[in-house]
Amino acid sequence: MGTDVLVGEEVDFNRDVRPLLTKNCTTCHGGVKMAGEVSFLYREDVLGKGESGKPVVVPGDPGASEMIRRLLTSDPDDRMPPPDHHPKPLPKEDIETLTRWIEQGAEWGDHWAFEKPTEPELPPVRNSDWPKQKADHFILARLEAEELEPSPEASLAEWLRRASLDLTGLPPTPGDLDSLEQAAATDREAAMEATVDRLLASPAFGERWASMWLDLARYADTTGFEKDPHRDIWPWRDWVIRALNADMPYDEFSTKQLAGDLLPDPGPDDFIATGFHRNTQNNTEGGTDDEEWRMEAVIDRVNTTWTAWNATTFSCVQCHAHPYEPIPHEDYYRFLAFFNNSEDVDINNDFPRTKVADKPEQQAEVVRLERAIRTKRTEINRTAREVAETLGDWRTLTATKTGAHPDTGQLAQNPQGEFISSGTNPTRSHFQIEAEAQPFSAMRIRILPESDDPKKWDEQGAVIGRLVARLVDGEGQAREIAMREVIADFLAGQWDPNESLRGGGAGFGEYPMMKQPRTAWIVPAEPVVPGPDETLVLEIHHSASCNGDNQNTVLRRFTVELTTDPSLVDHVKAEPRAAAWKELDAIKAQYAAIKGRTIPTMQERDTDATRPTRLFIRGNRMSLDEIMEPAIPVLFDGPENPTNRLDMAKWLVGKDNPLAGRVLANRLWAELFGIGIVETLEDFGSSGALPTHPELLDHLALRLRDHHQWHIKPFLKELVLSAAYRQSHKAKPELMAKDPRNQLVARGPRQRLTAEMVRDQALKVSGLLSSKQFGPPVYPPQPDGVWSTVYSGEQWTTSQGEDRYRRGIYTYVRRTAGFPGFLTFDAPSRDLCSARRIATNTPLQALVTLNDPAHIEFAQAFADRIGKAAPDLTGQLIWAYRELTLDQPAPATLDTLIALHGQLVKELTATPEDSTKLAPTPEQAAMVMVANTLLNSDLALNR
Repeated sequence: MGTDVLVGEEVDFNRDVRPLLTKNCTTCHGGVKMAGEVSFLYREDVLGKGESGKPVVVPGDPGASEMIRRLLTSDPDDRMPPPDHHPKPLPKEDIETLTRWIEQGAEWGDHWAFEKPTEPELPPVRNSDWPKQKADHFILARLEAEELEPSPEASLAEWLRRASLDLTGLPPTPGDLDSLEQAAATDREAAMEATVDRLLASPAFGERWASMWLDLARYADTTGFEKDPHRDIWPWRDWVIRALNADMPYDEFSTKQLAGDLLPDPGPDDFIATGFHRNTQNNTEGGTDDEEWRMEAVIDRVNTTWTAWNATTFSCVQCHAHPYEPIPHEDYYRFLAFFNNSEDVDINNDFPRTKVADKPEQQAEVVRLERAIRTKRTEINRTAREVAETLGDWRTLTATKTGAHPDTGQLAQNPQGEFISSGTNPTRSHFQIEAEAQPFSAMRIRILPESDDPKKWDEQGAVIGRLVARLVDGEGQAREIAMREVIADFLAGQWDPNESLRGGGAGFGEYPMMKQPRTAWIVPAEPVVPGPDETLVLEIHHSASCNGDNQNTVLRRFTVELTTDPSLVDHVKAEPRAAAWKELDAIKAQYAAIKGRTIPTMQERDTDATRPTRLFIRGNRMSLDEIMEPAIPVLFDGPENPTNRLDMAKWLVGKDNPLAGRVLANRLWAELFGIGIVETLEDFGSSGALPTHPELLDHLALRLRDHHQWHIKPFLKELVLSAAYRQSHKAKPELMAKDPRNQLVARGPRQRLTAEMVRDQALKVSGLLSSKQFGPPVYPPQPDGVWSTVYSGEQWTTSQGEDRYRRGIYTYVRRTAGFPGFLTFDAPSRDLCSARRIATNTPLQALVTLNDPAHIEFAQAFADRIGKAAPDLTGQLIWAYRELTLDQPAPATLDTLIALHGQLVKELTATPEDSTKLAPTPEQAAMVMVANTLLNSDLALNR
């Protein structure tokens, strides 16, 4: 939909030149590859000299510009683009555009999407009576420039069906149309506005629009990958529906999901909101490297953020500078640093989690208690750590004997006093160290990375599953040393260092903070005074699992030291500490008394446990470079010294980000009109589509952000009441020839129903639809065998009662075995962020709506309603047609339906075994098949 540059017209760099460079030049002369030391990403490179020493572009002088010479030459060795890439030379008109651009001074500009939007003037139009909203002026001006006229206004029935399905995902009833027509007879505009207000206020609004956001958020009820086990995160889905119904401003909606846990005073639901980025996949396969997959989740959060909010292919920068945009490789890891300090570590239990109370009124208390538990735990550990750090007189424990069990592993002490394990140390293995006994009041264990080079990664972390110390005399009699506490250098999420004394499976270790040295102080109940002939025996056990994760978390390199300084043992024995532990236990008891379920949420690590973020050279996590501090890409105006996800979220929906408003406005437009002003909803960059109406897009972005203060409902109201949206979808042949995809908006939108709408509409007209909202996912009927390939062995148990008939938004989403009725109608698997559903048209879709057991059940219920609607067949079929489409059937259509019913009665009478599968009598069974045919019709499946 681009425009040709007319002779004498000023060349616009973004409109006319950049697309040519992106299409023909930057593959070899861009951010990844700079053949001949020439790049067309930055102005200074374009105005510089290449490897040949000749200037690439000389503003005002095409003849002196090597670029033009290379485009015009007939020498195959010199011609650009090279013949082996482009067999045909660049078209003459494109070369003329580039020549005139240079003649006019070779003005440069940022890519249009990276420049902040400005409010355009309303363009003048000849047909001033047509626009009903400001957006209409831009549509009409383009149509008039193309010498086209808008289509006539749609009937109230067509508009109502379109608006109802667009805004609520459900079809209107004939009663809704009757009410609208009655009110419109007095005041058409007021009647249509009241109808839109009613639809926007419907609880169904949030259920319809949530599916768009759930695609972006890659929401699923399982964790993905090999086993794809169940995950409870549906309360986040419910939060999205509630937020949309409440018309929460988009900036608030975004900030809560990206950084609700970091708000100054987070509310009860703000932690639930952060589930957006806990929808990442979690690899539970045995033997995988948790740190690798933790980082994969962080990378996915970065890429999803840039797709969902900015429609930018930022993932390209993970491995190298962007090939088409001026975004350097380093900027990826600076932005990644915002997400790299969360507590989650790819373990089976999806930690960290927050409790969702069964009683909503208790949620505020849950948040208060969770905060109190974390604060008290941190305080208890911190006060003891501060004492521990003052201890002196540390003596390295020198082993007289070491062992590893089973004997597939080895443990030895090097000259520096470090214990080094080698060989095969499986889960449940343990080390034993014997040393000459000596008095001590505290023990210090330091877990060290396997390598002194901080750029190398440990394969696994380490956890002390259980630590046992004994004194053994010369006759082999042992007495266990009672240990009181384990003090950690910092608390790492859910890991309780004292589990190392109880053998609870987790405990103190390097595991959640790989590559970083960790220190623990083990405090005995009383100072240890050994006998004259006693030997100290220290056992370090490794658990079979770490909080449900099948991880071989074995110590590889560590030291053990002792001190007789009594300060720490005195501190932990003192009454104030006992009172603090008692207070913590009381808080935990209150928390446990509140019934509910826990869901994964985002949670930031404490400042003393911050992870350093390093640049991955060419995206390789095994090849690390310098430390990257959090920052917004240099291409944009970002805040000074941003530190965390909250700073990032504020920038994302702030006025310094030129993308978020445009991206959201474009996405909402595409949902209503079937195609975006920028068709590539996922890519606003140089390789994406150009906007068909750039000034309209800027107007919509600023109207949404500034006029409506990010409120989506009034923005949608304006669009649904616009003259552009009200047009009839019927098009003249000449219009179809000129604009087959309706990018000029010369006719009303006509779209196939979304996957969820196909099911929800059938439920609605059949009378089966449940109005129940929220809660755990449901399992509506699906064909047998779909879950036979599910690795975990879980079964699809079909829901009963009203859960069988709930809206599609509540259907269970399994990443490795999606609901077939949705996948067939283009719903994504939700493995990754999905910015748009590209509609397909295949025979499989008809097979679903004709033969799926759920759709047969819908047809049976619809047929039952049809049979009760009128005393005769003709009346019944007229009622059915209008119930589904709001229109009266044409005489020919009615005759076809009557004939179909009659033919089916004959066939089913002859095959009673088929008839009774559908209904008690052949007449009723025939009506089931007629109902099924109507539900499968083009009129029913489009809006």
